[in-house]
Amino acid sequence: MTSPLCRNKYYDNPSVFSVDGLLREARRQKHIPAGDVPEICLLDPDGDLSRELKESGARMNPHWACYHTEMLELTTPTATVGVIGCAVGSSFAVLVAEELFASGCRLLLSITSAGQLIAAGNPPYFVLIERALRDEGTSHHYLPPASYVQVAPELLAQMQNLLEAGEPRVIRGGAWTTDAPFRETEEAIAFARSEGLLAVEMEAAALYALAEAKAYPILCFAHVTNQMATVENDFEKGEANGNRALVDLIELVIQAPIKALASLPGL
Repeated sequence: MTSPLCRNKYYDNPSVFSVDGLLREARRQKHIPAGDVPEICLLDPDGDLSRELKESGARMNPHWACYHTEMLELTTPTATVGVIGCAVGSSFAVLVAEELFASGCRLLLSITSAGQLIAAGNPPYFVLIERALRDEGTSHHYLPPASYVQVAPELLAQMQNLLEAGEPRVIRGGAWTTDAPFRETEEAIAFARSEGLLAVEMEAAALYALAEAKAYPILCFAHVTNQMATVENDFEKGEANGNRALVDLIELVIQAPIKALASLPGL
């Protein structure tokens, strides 16, 4: 039997249920004033940075009309970044991403905790995800069937400085995106390693499919923090629960020349 994921997909046709319609009704019901979110936004699936921002009294963006999340603002020396916490998994991440781009976002980052597949050192470290294995459902609603989806090459080229800066540590590589973290069997892990994939996470393939389908600038990082709880004292993220390194990475990314970013698709 052919999976429904491979049937009745009309990739060039618009959705009847639109993000603009959803946001319109959310603004009406929640009495949210018109206005844009920051041009640079971050998906923070673990929620550690979002919680720290909230505890420190960071500003809540008054124009964010999502039914499911709230947006806190991170102020860096370079820009103000809208931060969305706990958008875990492919379908939720893409729902929020669609809303962000309809609300004024012009560059979306996703930095998600990930499990180590092929060791590139001792965790924690970051992987700039170049390609993602589409072992989830959401990407198949945006792009025809294929094993992988890639980051936009123009965006990847602008991030070359990340590989040369040295701190925080960032390497390039592939990731396995799965909808079912507790079905990471020995056989599935062995296959991912045979494909040369460095990490397993839950959002990148879907976000990159959205990026390709709609020409949205999206850049995904795996924060390799664990060995899937197969060792003691796992999931340690470093100083301030990993938030210092996270903020350093964000600042490094958004220092890319504005002129260069402006030339990317969708900007």
